[in-house]
Amino acid sequence: MASARTRLTVWPLDGIPEITAGTDLVDVIATAATGDLADGDILVVTSKIVSKAEGRFVVADDREDAITAETVRVVASRTSPTGATTRIVENRLGMVSAAAGVDASNTPEGTVLLLPVDPDASARAIAGGLRERLGVEVGVIVSDTLGRAWREGQTDHAIGAGGVLVFEDLRGGTDAEGRPLVVTMPCVGDELAAAADLVKGKAARLPVAVVRGRGDLVGPLDLPGARSIVRPLERDMFRLGADEAYAEGFAAGAASVAPHPA
Repeated sequence: MASARTRLTVWPLDGIPEITAGTDLVDVIATAATGDLADGDILVVTSKIVSKAEGRFVVADDREDAITAETVRVVASRTSPTGATTRIVENRLGMVSAAAGVDASNTPEGTVLLLPVDPDASARAIAGGLRERLGVEVGVIVSDTLGRAWREGQTDHAIGAGGVLVFEDLRGGTDAEGRPLVVTMPCVGDELAAAADLVKGKAARLPVAVVRGRGDLVGPLDLPGARSIVRPLERDMFRLGADEAYAEGFAAGAASVAPHPA
């Protein structure tokens, strides 16, 4: 576990150019880092540039069609007084989010951008490439902006991870008073993504940040990725939105008391 005196430093990488399909992100990041990376550094890379480099553009006159195509399960859907519909869905990566992660901002007219095919594999490839090219053991987090249940606003979360622990499992230890820790397991992957977003910003065109001071989290490339953060459906206590759960329960109750045909 990291020392209480650990100093965390976070800074953005300047000089990242506009990313297009086929861009070598390892080359771009290594060039922008200009020798500043050290063993134990963690790079947080915005998923948008990973998707762009992987050519995840889809022609879509209607973003809603793209959202439907990426949706595995609808959790909740609401239509505002203005007629705009917001859908909270589970996408093909198992993530529950608004609009299935489909992005229409800063994309060519008539297109939308999908999330990377496999964000964990993308993170491992970038981390492995940087380790080989620069000779430093770094970890990589691929981040995306998500909302949170019960809380307004958004923050960045880890959707991909390569060579970095996404959980700091404190279970079995003790707190400062000597009491046993039973369920304490901070999701440091999400914490790293959120910390990096403080310096990347949303409109500053700084899609990569470096976090230094948590080298204890950096390890082999085959560490479990961010997919392990997604809570399995059987342990999901909030599988549906409140209105949807009520409607489902009401329908089941009505069916149970419906008169049977003679």
